[in-house]
Amino acid sequence: MPEPTHPLPRDPAELGLESIVYEKSPPRATIRLNRPDVLNAFDFRMLREIGRACEDASWDDDVRVLVVTGTGRAFCVGADLRSWGEDLLGNSSEYWKWFGAFKDMHDRIREIGKPTIARVNGIAVGGGNELQMACDLSVMVDTAFIRHVGLQHGSVPAGGATQWLQLMVGDRRAREIVFLCDEIPAPQAVEWGLVNYAVPEDELDAVVDGWVDKLAARLPQTTRYAKQQLNVWRDLAWHQTVGHARDWLAMSMLGEEAQSAVRAFLDRSKAE
Repeated sequence: MPEPTHPLPRDPAELGLESIVYEKSPPRATIRLNRPDVLNAFDFRMLREIGRACEDASWDDDVRVLVVTGTGRAFCVGADLRSWGEDLLGNSSEYWKWFGAFKDMHDRIREIGKPTIARVNGIAVGGGNELQMACDLSVMVDTAFIRHVGLQHGSVPAGGATQWLQLMVGDRRAREIVFLCDEIPAPQAVEWGLVNYAVPEDELDAVVDGWVDKLAARLPQTTRYAKQQLNVWRDLAWHQTVGHARDWLAMSMLGEEAQSAVRAFLDRSKAE
């Protein structure tokens, strides 16, 4: 598909998206991660497609709210190590490029100029939690959990978690989540401020629909600027750290610690 000549929205069917389902039903647009066989783990294409869909939604004046959700039993479990595994191990240049797509996705979501809602339909692990944290509001099915496992897999959760967890849950709890890698059940995620609500699965859409109705009734330009102002601490933490994190994580792919951890994960996956 050629690059657009003007910032005009398109019919989602024209965008050629494969890893996500992007739908527009004004006043909402919906991005649904659609790799259920790998629990909606990010591959490079998915990261790029989320960014492209966010760009289109930002250009569409009929869209007032963006909803992000997943297909199947998971919201998202972060990076798909099986999709890049050996290709990125020992290749810091390729990892740096991959992380650039992850960073761009976050920037597209945070800078979309419209309210965003995470409809967390299942577990959110690693980058999946960072994705729901990037949204303005979040409702989670009450049987799911949030977890970070980067310190077990040779990675630091520096694509949002180390920047924003302290803002949401406080310093001690942020360290607990990152260091201990324990599951945070949905009710605890609400108590800690990681999500707004945890509800039974059959109530998930009612919460989202209610938020969409309220947000769509707000003045769009005023709401856009309020979002920009509310992003001040997130942006400050993000821009001070993410470029450094991208370079450090890329270089860490040359080290024995990260390579051993990722290869152990890949070996376990093959055995399963």
